[in-house]
Amino acid sequence: MTPGSNGASTPEDDDPFGYLYADGQANGAQPPSGGYGYPNSVNRVRAVGTRQYGQQSQATQTAAYGQAPQQQGGGYGQPNAHYAAPETLPGGAPTAQQQMPAGGGGGGRGGRGPNTKGLLIGAIAVVAAVVIGIGVAMLGGDKDKDDASDEVGTTPTQSQESKPSPSKSKGGGESKADLPTIDAKALRLGGGATLAQDVKGAQSDGGIYVGNLNQVGSSVTWTVNGIPKDGQYTLFAGFSTVDEDQEMTLTVNGKPFGSKLNMGNFTHTSDGDFAKGWTKTYAWPTLNKGTNTITVSCQDGDKCNVLLDQLWLKAGQVKD
Repeated sequence: MTPGSNGASTPEDDDPFGYLYADGQANGAQPPSGGYGYPNSVNRVRAVGTRQYGQQSQATQTAAYGQAPQQQGGGYGQPNAHYAAPETLPGGAPTAQQQMPAGGGGGGRGGRGPNTKGLLIGAIAVVAAVVIGIGVAMLGGDKDKDDASDEVGTTPTQSQESKPSPSKSKGGGESKADLPTIDAKALRLGGGATLAQDVKGAQSDGGIYVGNLNQVGSSVTWTVNGIPKDGQYTLFAGFSTVDEDQEMTLTVNGKPFGSKLNMGNFTHTSDGDFAKGWTKTYAWPTLNKGTNTITVSCQDGDKCNVLLDQLWLKAGQVKD
């Protein structure tokens, strides 16, 4: 297809825009007379490259440098002859202009937005308070746990027939006022048992003790009153022995205790001096409320070479 070849044999060979190109103009192409072939249409067709953009109007170009160009019609803010404002028409809107406030209004579309900085600071403060509260609760929980663990105690294992621990003295200074105590001279003697005071060191009143217990049938009996309630108690016996360990029969309310009363040589005296062998032993009998009878005796098979000076009680199962 050749630019500008109007009147081609076929419609597709005709270029209606050939007049816009240099080679089409050289071939004699002319713009259509009727404006794109439509009757009464306005012909604004120009050749390519003839339109200039960004150029000033003729009135502006002729103005001297530094002087304001003449404007057609009204300038900005000046009335325009071709424009009539609605308020100039009959029944038009009032002419008073409303000024927008300089500062942002409360919630207006053109006003100032919400105080997001204040909201962010408030949210951070709430989160910090929650974190601090959780930390304090955890620390408080840990402290309570430590205090509870410190208060946990251990309960000693109790055994009615356990053997007494060795002791080299009768433990002077013990409080025996809560339950009855009896000295040797107040005990009821049986068999060949007798009172004596020639061996020093007895803790009973006047240094009196019971001797001659190493014969079968010898005994001492204590009828104790004032037991506050039924239960287990600790019976202590003050005695002296030398050389070999001894053991005697304990009877409570007419019934033999479960094991022999251990009267060992806890002081390890080996020279036969009973003055060096004073010590104590204990047992854990069950007593009744009110009056009870306790007997220490030498029976067949017992070893009874001891001196006995005191008996006393304490509530519960204790060792001292």
